[in-house]
Amino acid sequence: MKKPPCRTLSIVLAMATWLAVGPAHSVFAQDDDGTLRIIAFGAHPDDCEIKASGVARMWSEMGHKVKFVSVTNGDIGHFEMSGGELAQRRTREVEECAKLLGIETEVMDNHDGELMPTLENRKKIARLIRDWQADVVLTPRANDYHPDHRYTAILVQDAAFMVTVPYFTPNTPRVEKNPVFLYYYDRFKKPYPFDPSIAVGIDEYADPKWECMAALRSQFSEWNAWLDGYDHEVPADEAGRKEYIAGRFQARDSYLATTYRSLLNEWYGEERGNTFEYAEVFEVSEYGRQPTEEELRVLFPFFD
Repeated sequence: MKKPPCRTLSIVLAMATWLAVGPAHSVFAQDDDGTLRIIAFGAHPDDCEIKASGVARMWSEMGHKVKFVSVTNGDIGHFEMSGGELAQRRTREVEECAKLLGIETEVMDNHDGELMPTLENRKKIARLIRDWQADVVLTPRANDYHPDHRYTAILVQDAAFMVTVPYFTPNTPRVEKNPVFLYYYDRFKKPYPFDPSIAVGIDEYADPKWECMAALRSQFSEWNAWLDGYDHEVPADEAGRKEYIAGRFQARDSYLATTYRSLLNEWYGEERGNTFEYAEVFEVSEYGRQPTEEELRVLFPFFD
């Protein structure tokens, strides 16, 4: 796991603050009561759900606040339909996911495939982070095949410092503590590969994720199935369809647990880390607040 610089000094200072003002969570969270506020960005109405539904459900079960944001409305992500009809359908799908996960969701009104890293969009992203008073921001990396994914990453990166500046979007109160920004796992290697910082075992709360994936029917039972050539494999009956889609994502998250087993063991201890079948994995961004291991354990309160 990557360690932030001057880690020993940072932990000493954090412990000194704890002794002075109270528990660590009140030091690290925007809310005085220690409730964590997490906002996740994806380019399309399914991206956050793929990458972080497990941890989202875990945070919400613990009483923390989570919001997923799709930066485009997904209005061309299909082979038989498009426009407002598809955008509305995909919004309904992520709203169903939000109910399953116990979180909030928002779909921004940008056309799929046309997202640009403009000043206007940077301000919109900054306002969303500030409105949510986020402690944690999840985002894709800028290394990706899809321009909407890349520009979502750039927009979040460009907002990462600006959310602390009082007179940038001055009608929205700034965050007092710069959030910790983290990247989702991806498979891209250039200009540099994903470098994981934290792995979370999601087994106990995985079922809502599989239900969510099946609820995104327009994507994984139709569009991606057609695009990737597995449409003939999707069962016609509803129970079979849900089981099939769940299985595809179980295989994905099982791969992450296997690939990053040593990181799971580092965070949970070897005995417990070896028990997880499914995982979600994140990389601490060089933008935003640079957390100590202690702070990451507060922001991801799943390891004890």
